Amino acid sequence: MRCIKIGEPNINSAFIPLNPTCYIRKGSEVDTPLSYYLFSHEEEHMEEGIIDKFQKQREELNRLVMEYAGQGTKRFYSLDSQAYREGALSCKTKELLGLVASFVLRCDDCIKYHIIRCFVEGVSDQELEEALLIGLVVGGTITIPHQRRAIQAWHELKQKDK
Repeated sequence: MRCIKIGEPNINSAFIPLNPTCYIRKGSEVDTPLSYYLFSHEEEHMEEGIIDKFQKQREELNRLVMEYAGQGTKRFYSLDSQAYREGALSCKTKELLGLVASFVLRCDDCIKYHIIRCFVEGVSDQELEEALLIGLVVGGTITIPHQRRAIQAWHELKQKDK
Protein backbone atom coordinates (compact mmCIF):
# COMPACT_ATOMS: atom_id res chain seq x y z
CA MET A 1 0.00 0.00 0.00
CA ARG A 2 1.23 3.49 -0.71
CA CYS A 3 0.01 6.98 0.09
CA ILE A 4 -0.77 9.58 -2.53
CA LYS A 5 -0.90 13.25 -1.66
CA ILE A 6 -4.20 14.68 -2.89
CA GLY A 7 -4.13 18.22 -1.58
CA GLU A 8 -4.23 20.50 1.38
CA PRO A 9 -7.41 20.38 3.44
CA ASN A 10 -9.39 23.60 3.41
CA ILE A 11 -13.01 24.13 4.39
CA ASN A 12 -13.51 26.32 1.31
CA SER A 13 -12.16 23.68 -1.07
CA ALA A 14 -13.66 20.44 -2.31
CA PHE A 15 -11.31 18.38 -0.15
CA ILE A 16 -12.77 17.22 3.15
CA PRO A 17 -10.16 16.24 5.75
CA LEU A 18 -10.26 12.69 7.12
CA ASN A 19 -8.78 13.68 10.46
CA PRO A 20 -6.23 16.49 10.53
CA THR A 21 -4.48 15.59 13.78
CA CYS A 22 -3.86 11.86 13.36
CA TYR A 23 -0.77 10.74 11.50
CA ILE A 24 0.11 7.82 9.26
CA ARG A 25 2.35 5.41 11.12
CA LYS A 26 1.50 2.02 9.62
CA GLY A 27 4.60 1.08 7.64
CA SER A 28 4.93 4.53 6.15
CA GLU A 29 7.78 6.99 6.20
CA VAL A 30 5.22 9.76 5.99
CA ASP A 31 4.74 11.88 9.11
CA THR A 32 2.22 14.34 7.71
CA PRO A 33 -1.42 14.72 8.71
CA LEU A 34 -3.47 11.86 7.30
CA SER A 35 -5.96 14.27 5.78
CA TYR A 36 -3.49 15.02 2.99
CA TYR A 37 -3.40 11.44 1.75
CA LEU A 38 -5.60 8.91 0.01
CA PHE A 39 -4.69 5.24 0.03
CA SER A 40 -4.36 3.20 -3.13
CA HIS A 41 -2.61 0.03 -4.13
CA GLU A 42 0.42 0.03 -6.35
CA GLU A 43 -0.77 -2.75 -8.64
CA GLU A 44 -2.65 -0.89 -11.37
CA HIS A 45 -3.82 -4.18 -12.89
CA MET A 46 -5.67 -5.28 -9.75
CA GLU A 47 -9.45 -5.17 -9.86
CA GLU A 48 -10.81 -2.16 -8.02
CA GLY A 49 -12.13 -3.22 -4.63
CA ILE A 50 -14.97 -1.90 -2.53
CA ILE A 51 -12.66 0.38 -0.56
CA ASP A 52 -11.16 2.00 -3.66
CA LYS A 53 -14.59 2.47 -5.22
CA PHE A 54 -15.92 3.96 -1.99
CA GLN A 55 -13.00 6.39 -1.61
CA LYS A 56 -13.25 7.58 -5.22
CA GLN A 57 -17.00 8.05 -5.01
CA ARG A 58 -16.77 9.79 -1.61
CA GLU A 59 -14.13 12.19 -2.89
CA GLU A 60 -16.17 13.05 -5.99
CA LEU A 61 -19.43 13.46 -4.06
CA ASN A 62 -17.74 15.63 -1.41
CA ARG A 63 -16.39 17.81 -4.19
CA LEU A 64 -19.91 18.12 -5.62
CA VAL A 65 -21.46 18.88 -2.21
CA MET A 66 -18.90 21.62 -1.63
CA GLU A 67 -19.81 23.24 -4.97
CA TYR A 68 -23.29 23.86 -3.56
CA ALA A 69 -22.45 24.12 0.14
CA GLY A 70 -23.32 27.18 2.13
CA GLN A 71 -21.62 28.27 5.31
CA GLY A 72 -23.74 25.96 7.50
CA THR A 73 -22.81 22.84 5.55
CA LYS A 74 -19.15 23.80 5.52
CA ARG A 75 -19.24 24.40 9.27
CA PHE A 76 -20.88 21.01 9.87
CA TYR A 77 -18.22 19.21 7.82
CA SER A 78 -15.55 21.04 9.81
CA LEU A 79 -17.22 20.18 13.13
CA ASP A 80 -17.44 16.53 12.11
CA SER A 81 -13.71 16.49 11.36
CA GLN A 82 -12.83 18.29 14.60
CA ALA A 83 -14.87 15.87 16.73
CA TYR A 84 -12.52 13.00 15.79
CA ARG A 85 -9.32 14.82 16.75
CA GLU A 86 -7.18 13.53 19.60
CA GLY A 87 -8.50 14.71 22.96
CA ALA A 88 -9.42 13.03 26.24
CA LEU A 89 -10.29 10.07 23.99
CA SER A 90 -7.77 8.82 21.46
CA CYS A 91 -8.47 9.00 17.72
CA LYS A 92 -8.65 5.20 17.78
CA THR A 93 -11.37 5.18 20.45
CA LYS A 94 -13.34 7.91 18.69
CA GLU A 95 -13.23 5.99 15.40
CA LEU A 96 -14.49 2.85 17.15
CA LEU A 97 -17.33 4.91 18.65
CA GLY A 98 -18.12 6.35 15.22
CA LEU A 99 -18.10 2.83 13.77
CA VAL A 100 -20.55 1.49 16.38
CA ALA A 101 -22.89 4.48 15.96
CA SER A 102 -22.80 4.09 12.16
CA PHE A 103 -23.34 0.34 12.49
CA VAL A 104 -26.41 0.76 14.70
CA LEU A 105 -27.77 3.43 12.33
CA ARG A 106 -27.09 1.01 9.42
CA CYS A 107 -25.23 3.56 7.29
CA ASP A 108 -23.00 1.51 4.97
CA ASP A 109 -21.04 4.53 3.69
CA CYS A 110 -20.41 5.65 7.27
CA ILE A 111 -19.39 2.12 8.26
CA LYS A 112 -16.89 1.92 5.38
CA TYR A 113 -15.46 5.31 6.30
CA HIS A 114 -14.98 4.33 9.95
CA ILE A 115 -13.61 0.89 9.00
CA ILE A 116 -10.92 2.66 6.95
CA ARG A 117 -10.20 5.09 9.79
CA CYS A 118 -10.09 2.24 12.37
CA PHE A 119 -7.61 0.41 10.16
CA VAL A 120 -5.40 3.50 9.88
CA GLU A 121 -5.60 4.06 13.65
CA GLY A 122 -4.28 0.55 14.27
CA VAL A 123 -7.42 -1.14 15.57
CA SER A 124 -6.84 -4.88 15.99
CA ASP A 125 -9.10 -7.61 14.66
CA GLN A 126 -10.22 -8.34 18.22
CA GLU A 127 -11.02 -4.68 18.96
CA LEU A 128 -13.03 -4.44 15.75
CA GLU A 129 -14.95 -7.62 16.51
CA GLU A 130 -15.80 -6.44 20.03
CA ALA A 131 -16.96 -3.04 18.78
CA LEU A 132 -19.16 -4.67 16.14
CA LEU A 133 -20.52 -7.04 18.79
CA ILE A 134 -21.66 -4.03 20.84
CA GLY A 135 -23.36 -2.68 17.71
CA LEU A 136 -24.98 -6.06 17.10
CA VAL A 137 -26.30 -6.23 20.66
CA VAL A 138 -27.67 -2.66 20.49
CA GLY A 139 -28.90 -2.81 16.89
CA GLY A 140 -30.17 -6.38 16.78
CA THR A 141 -30.19 -8.92 13.98
CA ILE A 142 -31.12 -6.29 11.39
CA THR A 143 -27.46 -5.14 11.56
CA ILE A 144 -26.07 -8.54 10.47
CA PRO A 145 -25.90 -7.64 6.74
CA HIS A 146 -23.96 -4.52 7.74
CA GLN A 147 -21.64 -6.65 9.87
CA ARG A 148 -20.91 -8.82 6.82
CA ARG A 149 -20.06 -5.80 4.67
CA ALA A 150 -17.97 -4.24 7.45
CA ILE A 151 -15.91 -7.41 7.80
CA GLN A 152 -15.59 -7.62 4.00
CA ALA A 153 -14.15 -4.08 3.92
CA TRP A 154 -11.82 -4.85 6.87
CA HIS A 155 -10.60 -8.02 5.15
CA GLU A 156 -9.93 -6.11 1.92
CA LEU A 157 -7.87 -3.50 3.79
CA LYS A 158 -5.85 -6.20 5.52
CA GLN A 159 -5.21 -8.00 2.23
CA LYS A 160 -3.99 -4.78 0.58
CA ASP A 161 -1.68 -4.09 3.51
CA LYS A 162 0.22 -7.38 3.10
